[in-house]
Amino acid sequence: MPKLKTKKGVAKRFKLTKKGKVKYHACGKGHLLTNKDSSRIRSLRRGRTIANKKLETYLTRMLPYG
Repeated sequence: MPKLKTKKGVAKRFKLTKKGKVKYHACGKGHLLTNKDSSRIRSLRRGRTIANKKLETYLTRMLPYG
């Protein structure tokens, strides 16, 4: 059976945890930070996990080798 190809756009944006959850960083912290509230910027620092189970299975299929 041939090797499966990884979707490179997904691999750059998402990583898999040890338990198989999909983690990512929130968008909106690249530029124009002066007019954003400091509490909003602080909350954008932390990583997040995908809560939607259907979307999670869709993304793990695109990342076959984690």
